[in-house]
Amino acid sequence: MGGIIVRPRSRILHGHDWVYSSEILKTFGSPEDGSVVSIKDGRDQLLGVGIYNSKSQIVVRRFSRRRQDLDEDFFRRRIAQALEYRIRAGCRTDLVRLVWSESDGLPGVIVDRYGKILVLQTLTKAMDLNRELIAQVLVDLTGAGCVIERNDAPVRTAEGLELRSGLLSGRAPDQPVEVETSGIKFLVDPLAGHKTGLYLDQLESYDIVAPLARGRRVLDCFSNQGGFALACAKQGAASVAAVESGAESVARLRENATRNGLEIEVKHADVFDVLNRGGEYDLIILDPPSFTKTRAKVNEALRGYRDLHSRAARLLAKDGLLVSFSCSHHVAAHEFEEAISEGLQDAKRNMRLIRRIGQPLDHPVVMGIPETEYLKGIVLEAMPGR
Repeated sequence: MGGIIVRPRSRILHGHDWVYSSEILKTFGSPEDGSVVSIKDGRDQLLGVGIYNSKSQIVVRRFSRRRQDLDEDFFRRRIAQALEYRIRAGCRTDLVRLVWSESDGLPGVIVDRYGKILVLQTLTKAMDLNRELIAQVLVDLTGAGCVIERNDAPVRTAEGLELRSGLLSGRAPDQPVEVETSGIKFLVDPLAGHKTGLYLDQLESYDIVAPLARGRRVLDCFSNQGGFALACAKQGAASVAAVESGAESVARLRENATRNGLEIEVKHADVFDVLNRGGEYDLIILDPPSFTKTRAKVNEALRGYRDLHSRAARLLAKDGLLVSFSCSHHVAAHEFEEAISEGLQDAKRNMRLIRRIGQPLDHPVVMGIPETEYLKGIVLEAMPGR
């Protein structure tokens, strides 16, 4: 087994599982991309084993603190542990993230479940090389009818991996499937829909935000397939406008509104343009895609968050509510909230914090690996003018 020796003060010496190229003192044994390597410190002490990819900025990702091969027994144990945790945590069994990468000891592996359909992403080379084995283990342990590969995420290019999607196991559905959450029915297309089909990390958020909408005029920005908009309408909002720029998502949003018999004003437009047009709302929801994929562009992202919240706050009624999310792990919670505060200052609005919203239990966070905690939400209430 080849391996690496890490430099002093590398993050892996402090509980993290990643090793960047700048943290490697020496490589030995000529490891191949996608292979398992040993990780050692300067005193030749074993820190564990990880998956290696010289093409990635994260050259090694540790998956065990002892010697371990990526064989069938390993994948059965890790996937079984992930399933058992979600059962113990009380997560749904039919609509759930079954495997969440480093949080389940499977770096780069994401598995979402939509009934009998499993959607698999393998975003690291070592796991990608084992995707067929992973798919077979998943079927054996869950009884799923099929496993669909959605490896068309652009992040794969940073790992030197090709983009592709298709059927790995079983028989794929010949049409989108219907799922239900919070009393709302959604059509999900695991083969061609956005990401794996639905934003599973926001399902609990719908139940938190929707009751706030009763009797209120709601503006749902970056609505995607209309999750928040539909939940708010079902809970008795006075009116709901949903803003989405993607043509495919707009079509699916309208289909979902019709399917649920709910009245939604769908605006196929850029959110910033809509906010610039003015109006007044009692509840504004901001759930944008990630503003940055790299730490180098965090300041640019924070300026974007500041501008977005400044514009939104100007449209809030005097007792309005603002609900906002960030899904970028590069933006820390305190940075996100500080950008919001600056935006409110620009808009000359005073708001109080009602609650924070985090990831659901099927997206577990690992202490020492802050990247596993990416979803940050905040609920704010307008205060009387001062």
